[in-house]
Amino acid sequence: MAEILIIDDDQHISDMLAESLQAEGYAVSAAYSGTEALLLLSNKKPDLILLDLMLPGLTGEELLPKIKDIPVIVVSAKADTADKVGLLLGGAADYITKPFDMQELLARIAVQLRKSSGSGESRVLVYKDISLNTAAHTAEADGKEIKLTRTEYAILKLLMQNPGQVVAKLTILERISDDTPDCTEDSLKIHIHNLRRKLKAATGKDYINAVWGIGFMLYGS
Repeated sequence: MAEILIIDDDQHISDMLAESLQAEGYAVSAAYSGTEALLLLSNKKPDLILLDLMLPGLTGEELLPKIKDIPVIVVSAKADTADKVGLLLGGAADYITKPFDMQELLARIAVQLRKSSGSGESRVLVYKDISLNTAAHTAEADGKEIKLTRTEYAILKLLMQNPGQVVAKLTILERISDDTPDCTEDSLKIHIHNLRRKLKAATGKDYINAVWGIGFMLYGS
């Protein structure tokens, strides 16, 4: 059963959406502010998000870049073409304007869930003995599951997306900043050290190479 997260500060609209989605067999959860949604997303991963833009706390525009690997359909009263284009280029999977037809929204949800399901295989990154499932946010090394912190996971994902290439320290900090805003240049060394130690404990190999003065890269035979 697919789970859909509704992020809308209008409880009447949220309840109406929840009732219609549950009638279609979806599991539903709700958040009423951008801040509440971000906290909820740190503990669970829905299959799809319906996102309003005019939210208390973090706005929808501010929240969207922080949502990773989950299709987002923006549901907003903003009808300006520039708004739609900007959000679609900024990571939204689709955009529907309020007031909307429920049957149209249900069809768009079905399309996005089908796309997401169909791309499941491409969500697994593999390098040598290491595999990373970006849909489930899990990591394995030499067939053993390894427990990573959120920051370690973000670093490993970036290095695995650039195998055999040196990724500069500043690039790492910039690319993972949405997921781990507390990571600094000084603490990055500690996170890398802990990640390297966990990978070596699982595989017996040292997979992360520090390139002095530049950054880090995945290597190994």
